[in-house]
Amino acid sequence: MKTFSPILLSLKMVVLISILYTLQPVQAANIKIIPANDYVSTSTTLVLNSHSFNTHERSTFTYASQTEAIERGLTIVHLQAGNTFEFKTFDTYGSKEDVQAFVDVLSKLIDDQAVFAILAHDSAAAQLTDFQKQLNALGFIQLSSLKGRQAYIMHNSNGIITEKINDSSITETITISKPLSDKKIYFPREVYEFESHIDRYIAHAGGEINGVKSTNSKHALDENYKKGFRNFELDIIETSDGKLVAAHDWNMWARFTDFTGSLPPTHDQFMEQKIYGDYTTLDMDGINTWFKNHPDATLITDKVNDPIAFANAFVDKDRLIMELFSVMAVEKASEHGIQTMISQEPLLAIKGDKINFLKVNNVKHVAVSRRIIASQKKLMLQLRDAGIKVYVFNVNFDTGKDEQYVYDNELGLVYGMYADKWIPAMKSKN
Repeated sequence: MKTFSPILLSLKMVVLISILYTLQPVQAANIKIIPANDYVSTSTTLVLNSHSFNTHERSTFTYASQTEAIERGLTIVHLQAGNTFEFKTFDTYGSKEDVQAFVDVLSKLIDDQAVFAILAHDSAAAQLTDFQKQLNALGFIQLSSLKGRQAYIMHNSNGIITEKINDSSITETITISKPLSDKKIYFPREVYEFESHIDRYIAHAGGEINGVKSTNSKHALDENYKKGFRNFELDIIETSDGKLVAAHDWNMWARFTDFTGSLPPTHDQFMEQKIYGDYTTLDMDGINTWFKNHPDATLITDKVNDPIAFANAFVDKDRLIMELFSVMAVEKASEHGIQTMISQEPLLAIKGDKINFLKVNNVKHVAVSRRIIASQKKLMLQLRDAGIKVYVFNVNFDTGKDEQYVYDNELGLVYGMYADKWIPAMKSKN
C-alpha cells in the first residue's frame, strides 16, 4: 500500500483547492457585455451640393443632420469638435476684397491643419483671376482654374486636398471617420446692437394662426394684433372681374379653400369661401374696415405694383407702405407721396449710387431675402447708416432660420423681419 507523508499531503490539498476555486463560474456582474447594435459610431456625414448658375437650384451642405443653404460665391465650411461647424460665404463673383479674405482664411486653415470643405454656388469665379498663383501655391489646382458658372467642391477629410469641378452640379457625401478636436474659430459671430421696437416686425401674410401660415385672413389679423404685431403684410391680387382681394396666389388659395372652379375666381366666388373652412377672406371692403377699426395698425402690401390705384382704394394712405417691384413704380409712388418699400430685384438692379436714388425718391424701406444679406453686407450697412430700414423675408424657409434666429443673429445689420409668428423677444422695450 502506497503512503504519503503529512507534508506532501498538505501540499496536494492546497493545489487541489486552488484548482477548484479557479474553476468556479465568474459572476455576470463583473463583465459588461455590449450588444453589437449598442456600439456608438464616431463617424459623421458631410454632404456637399454645389450647383452652378445654369441649374437655378440652391446649393447646400449638410453636416451632423443640419442643412444650410448658401449664397453666390465660395463658401468655406470649417468642421469643429463635437460635430459642430462654422461657415462663411465669400462673394468671389463680385468682390476682390472677398477673394483676398477667402485666400487669407484658406492659408490659415492649411497652416493649422484644420478639416474643412469648400463649395461654390451660382457664379463663383469672376474675381479669382488675379489670385490663381496664390491658390495654386496653396494646393487648390482646380479652384485656380475655375470658370464662371461652374460647380465646385473641395474637402480635406482624408488629409489631402480633394477637388471636383462640373459645368452644372456636384453632389458628394463624405464620411468624417475620426472625432475632431479643433475648437478654433475662424469666423467669429458678429453681433449688432439694436433696441427692440414694435415696428421691426411685420406679420407675414397676416401672421400665423393655429400653426397655419399665409392665410391673409381676417382671423390672422385679429389674432396677431392681440399678440403684439402692428405692421401687417397682405398679398394683394385680382379676381377674374378685377376686384382686389387678399391672397398669396390663386393656386394656394384654391388648396386652402378646396375650391374646384376656374382660377382666378370671381369676387363673389372668392367671398363665398372660407380658408380651411374657418377663416374669413378679405376683399378691399374687409381690409379697409379692419384697418379703420385698428387705427394704430399699418398695412404693407405685396404682389400689387400699381401704387396710385391701390393707395386711392385704401382707407388711410398715411398707414400704408407698398412693396414695389420696379423702379418706375417707385418713382411714381414718390411723385404721389406714397410710402414705398423697394423690393430686392429693383434695388439690386439700380446702377450707380443706390442710396442716392432711394433718398431722392424718399424711399425709407427695403425688402430683401435674408438669404442674401451675408453676401450683401456692405450694402446692408450702407442702408442702415443712411437711416433706410431693411426688412428680411424668407424667415422659416431654411431649417433653423426662424424668428428667434433672425432676432439673435441678423437684427441690427437689418432693421426688421417679416415674421410668421410672434416670439417673446419681440416685446418692445420702448
